[in-house]
Amino acid sequence: ACPWLNDIYIYIIYQTHAAVASADEDYYKLLGISREASTKEIRQAFKKLALTMHPDKNPNDASAHEKFLKINRAYEVLKDEDLRKKYDKYGEKGLDEQQGGRYESWNYYRYDFGIYDDDLEIITLDRGDFDAAVNSGELWFINFYFPRCSHCHELAPTWREFAKDMDGIIRIGAVNCGDNSRLCRSKGVNSYPSLYVFRSGMNPEKFFGDRSKGGLTKFAMQFVKSRVTELWQGNIFSEIERAFVSRVGWLITFCADSGGERESVRSLSLYLKSLDAREIYAEVLKHLPDLESLTKDSFDNKLAHHRWLISFTFGQNTLATHEYKKLSVLLKEDHIQVGKVDCLTEPELCSSLYIQKPSIAVFKGLGVHNFEIHHGKDVLYNIVAFAKESVSAHVTTLRPENFPSHEKEPWLVDFFAPWCPPCRALLPELRKASIQLFGQMKFGTLDCTIHEGLCNMYNVHAYPTTVIFNKSSIHEYEGQHSADGILEFIQDLVSPVVVTLTPDTFQQLVKKRKSSETWMVDFYAPWCGPCQALLPEWRRMARMLNGMISAGSVDCQKHHGFCQGENVRAYPEIRLYPQNSNRGDQYQSYNGWHRDAHSLRTWAMGSLPRASVDLTPEDYRNKILGGTQHWVVDFYAPWCGPCQHFAPVFELLARMVKGKVRAGKVDCQAHYQTCQEAGIRAYPSVRFYPYLGSKKVSGTVGLPVGLSVTTCHSITWLIHSPVLFLSP
Repeated sequence: ACPWLNDIYIYIIYQTHAAVASADEDYYKLLGISREASTKEIRQAFKKLALTMHPDKNPNDASAHEKFLKINRAYEVLKDEDLRKKYDKYGEKGLDEQQGGRYESWNYYRYDFGIYDDDLEIITLDRGDFDAAVNSGELWFINFYFPRCSHCHELAPTWREFAKDMDGIIRIGAVNCGDNSRLCRSKGVNSYPSLYVFRSGMNPEKFFGDRSKGGLTKFAMQFVKSRVTELWQGNIFSEIERAFVSRVGWLITFCADSGGERESVRSLSLYLKSLDAREIYAEVLKHLPDLESLTKDSFDNKLAHHRWLISFTFGQNTLATHEYKKLSVLLKEDHIQVGKVDCLTEPELCSSLYIQKPSIAVFKGLGVHNFEIHHGKDVLYNIVAFAKESVSAHVTTLRPENFPSHEKEPWLVDFFAPWCPPCRALLPELRKASIQLFGQMKFGTLDCTIHEGLCNMYNVHAYPTTVIFNKSSIHEYEGQHSADGILEFIQDLVSPVVVTLTPDTFQQLVKKRKSSETWMVDFYAPWCGPCQALLPEWRRMARMLNGMISAGSVDCQKHHGFCQGENVRAYPEIRLYPQNSNRGDQYQSYNGWHRDAHSLRTWAMGSLPRASVDLTPEDYRNKILGGTQHWVVDFYAPWCGPCQHFAPVFELLARMVKGKVRAGKVDCQAHYQTCQEAGIRAYPSVRFYPYLGSKKVSGTVGLPVGLSVTTCHSITWLIHSPVLFLSP
């Protein structure tokens, strides 16, 4: 495998200011797609337009560049789940203007863009459906590729031939890491192409062999578990009878027509005249036992105490419904029973559950009202993964009858539309979060295409909209579509570290702050894309600075006149109101390029009085080695990047141990000899020098402390160590 940066392809990159589509230009219409389009469909539509509208193909059209920028911006926004959600909710004004400002040469879109999008045997997976696929129990062989990787293109013809040969044996997939960088990083993919075999219950297996069709086949087939029994006159009847007792059928191939056995088995079997694998498979499915049919009379009884997957049909009988016959076996180990309800013969039952179209639902063994409807792909592997996830999770499909409008317990409600791809991608993340917050918060989903009136009541007009109902309080979640993002948001609701400021509280808390207090305030607008990107980082920064600097936020859409009075002209506007200021309205504006939690914390802590002191060689000899106090010392070099990164962490540590341990810093560029004597070989290095009465522990080198996010905890542990603090 090769890192794509080493590839020999040469691309022309066009860089310019992003073209902003006018208000009447809908991104979906620009690409000629519906609002239900999947990521793959978006990519295919854009590629089709790129091949005809690219400036390289229209050298005599002066407007070609601007036209292409518009469709490129539409593609860059709609392919990203988070940006797509913001666009659906706020339109153009909710986005950063930088999206879509660069594009590739025509050759790139012709030969390198979406390599496997048009291959029927290769399933293109995105972040929203990857986990469901690999956790379904089926065997997957997945190619993680990057569009600019030459080795990926060399492999493509072989991968296509291999996929055709493996069709029906294992699932062959592909992940475009250009469009799914977060997914690829989470799977440890750092070179392309990377080929992995996945199956639920086993660790992924990476392929390192020869990338020929034979090499790929040999590697894949070692994971295929199948059993073929050789039947003959002495065992045929006993083997068949044993299988029938276990309710297992047989598929038998007769290699020669020799009479006896074939005639004896004729009454037990159906003869298939085809040798085509697909035709045999379809015929066998038709004759498998059907799913158990449930009626209104048997429904409550059956589902009261057992877990069920129910297929709601409307009289149709397709190959997909025959595929569902396999579900009983695939879900047997998870103790999930499988049945079906025909809504044409049981309309009252389906109506009571608001089932209006063919659907799959999992009932969790807690009664007929605790169920979750499947909104993923209508393919077997996706349904199996959903069923396994759903019975372990605590997400309920909501209806007017059980909507938590007056509940005492806190609820997270996801208002969504089944046609919305970001909505479907969020659902598995909700299931993960519901497991981690079980007993603390309940989770539900409301389909706004069915319960439009209820969604309108809460002013929901864009999907997904995720809301926390906590008694009389309602909080809308604006973060990333991930379980971690939801958990962080809920943690902040339970014990908020960011104060929501109004004009009155801003006057009281910020402008009339105590001389020892420092405030950081984020002036934002809910529709502003960069503001939404800042929110989780702002909360993270606030937790880092908790106890040292107070953090607040002002909604300038709600308090527009106030923000204008404070001379806020752009969003987000980040201001620091320092301590010991002569004027309460004095502030510093943040003008840094990066708005991540670490950069903001470093900037903020620069405004505080230092808790650590600079040490000279004399200070080191007299105070550290010869003094009567405990010291923790940071040995650093001014030119060292990690030292600069660690500086605010050490300053935080100095404040934590203040009054118990002194904190100092030694500049090893200015005092090289002192650092050599202290045994310092790398920067930054932290040493702890406890005083035990007569001399320092470990002589002149101190006790080394590992540098990590737990450095503060390591020092705290040392301070309270009973071994070190025995009386002298």
